[in-house]
Amino acid sequence: MKNCIKITIILVIFISLAIVSFCVLFDEAVLVRKKSVFRVNRVEKVVALTFDDGPSQVWTPKILDELKKAHIKATFFMLGEHVAKYPEIARRVAQERHEIGNHTYDHHVLLYYSFGELENEIKDTEQIIKKVTGKTTRYFRPPKAWLTVKERKKIEGLGYRVVLWSLNSKDWVTFDDKYIVKYILKNIRPGDIILFHDSGGVFSTEGGDRDETVRTIPLLVDELTKKGYRFVTLTELLDNKNK
Repeated sequence: MKNCIKITIILVIFISLAIVSFCVLFDEAVLVRKKSVFRVNRVEKVVALTFDDGPSQVWTPKILDELKKAHIKATFFMLGEHVAKYPEIARRVAQERHEIGNHTYDHHVLLYYSFGELENEIKDTEQIIKKVTGKTTRYFRPPKAWLTVKERKKIEGLGYRVVLWSLNSKDWVTFDDKYIVKYILKNIRPGDIILFHDSGGVFSTEGGDRDETVRTIPLLVDELTKKGYRFVTLTELLDNKNK
């Protein structure tokens, strides 16, 4: 009996480590991004910065400060419950002319939703973003990137473009800012959509440490600017895709 318990514990630990390693080392969006927007073929050296899971009372203002210093506009995929909780931060994002996308109300994976529940989740978030910021969202990003083909078609039927990403900073792992910049510089291509987070931790949508994200922005902007890159919003990237 004791041996069975030990074996079970070892298996649980092994499986847990395997799952964590998969999430850290592999970008799951690669498996589900077909038919979704995840990058745009561009000749011009332009890229789009995107931030998920906010707004955060702590980290979003710091990220906004860095973007303002760099004269860059980004796209923030917001959670409805965070917009309701921190309306003044959401309004600042809009007032500083960044784009806002829909990231569901509470960050639950959508694979278990009925179509009715999915529509309510998106519409509720859309309405609260509109009420707080005055902005109507055009873009949707599913939590964890997971989305079925039928769900994607349903969301597109609601008037949204499903947008994922081509480069994942993995900043939620709290990698060092220099490591993140090094990784992006090694893999960057014109038309890339880069994923960051302005809220959330490994196991929650709030409470994470985004200090490395804040530190990454000026370093990344400096290095990519040296390489001739320019930062644009999603709308600018998508509306000029053949340039």
